[in-house]
Amino acid sequence: MIGRKPDLDLDSLTAWLEKALPGFSGPISVEKFSRGQSNPTFRLDAASGSYVLRRKPPGVLLKSAHAVDREFRVQNALAGSPVPVAKMHVLCEEDSVIGSSFYIMELIDGKNFDDPRLMNVCQDTRSAIYDEMNRVLAAIHSIDLEARGLADFGPSGNYYRRQIDRWTKQYRATETETISAMDELILWLDASVPEDDGKRTLVHGDYRIDNLLFAQHGPECVAVLDWELSTIGHPYADLAALIMQWQRPPGDEGRGLAGIDRAALGLPEDQAFVEAYCHRMGLPGIPEFGFYLAFCFFRMGAILQGVKKRAMDGNASNPELGLRLGASVPQYAAGGLEAARNL
Repeated sequence: MIGRKPDLDLDSLTAWLEKALPGFSGPISVEKFSRGQSNPTFRLDAASGSYVLRRKPPGVLLKSAHAVDREFRVQNALAGSPVPVAKMHVLCEEDSVIGSSFYIMELIDGKNFDDPRLMNVCQDTRSAIYDEMNRVLAAIHSIDLEARGLADFGPSGNYYRRQIDRWTKQYRATETETISAMDELILWLDASVPEDDGKRTLVHGDYRIDNLLFAQHGPECVAVLDWELSTIGHPYADLAALIMQWQRPPGDEGRGLAGIDRAALGLPEDQAFVEAYCHRMGLPGIPEFGFYLAFCFFRMGAILQGVKKRAMDGNASNPELGLRLGASVPQYAAGGLEAARNL
């Protein structure tokens, strides 16, 4: 979905692209996508064709956040793999062009679904789309890191220990009020980190249906988007992030499946989806899945707290939406505690 006109220096951007992107020619017109709370995303229409620009947001940012260079690198590395990604054109790390670093990628002709109920899709296609989501997730976790030049894309060691420390620090840096459930969840996670089992794969970090594009006339995934949180880590975090999303209430804000008759819609239950993933990955099952689920609730709560803080500071891509999303942080904390109790 495309929203209001963006505030970009089109003359500076056009001049830079005409030098840096082979075959590019202006003039250009720009529209901002309403999605993309973290890294603002724009459609560029030029004399030479259409493109997508994804940039760091303006203003003071947390260290290591909004790493568009990492997004560019991982998608470039995945070109031609079983993981569908847009073609990367060019990366600009010079703030002088539009005020922050950015990259240009291919504009994919695909359908995006904000609502995992897929209400405007027939039942058979719904089932096929969910199976395709499962396939692509397994494909991400099966990438040969050495062959794709991604062996150094993340540090070694216990992924969950590292992630809990990172997001606790980020949460504290953007904390705007005391949320007792979030404090309790942080303490529980800190004390409950499992031993490192040696699983080390590419992880997307924010894998859910609204970060995927599908074919216009079929269930095939044509691009996985929003790789900002990607790294080398533990694959169960991606799987648990999907299950976490489905436990949220349905509708524009929650975008979940809580209380939905999935069988009537042709959608898999959580356990069936996990079992299909395990079959694809050759796993007998995933014990203590509640820890991974609790971790994902925490991480999303920390992310949305950052969105809220940027909205309050005037740096959010969509301030009004940012404040609404930030208001749900206590709900994510409560969901994490519920998962912990049901370990």
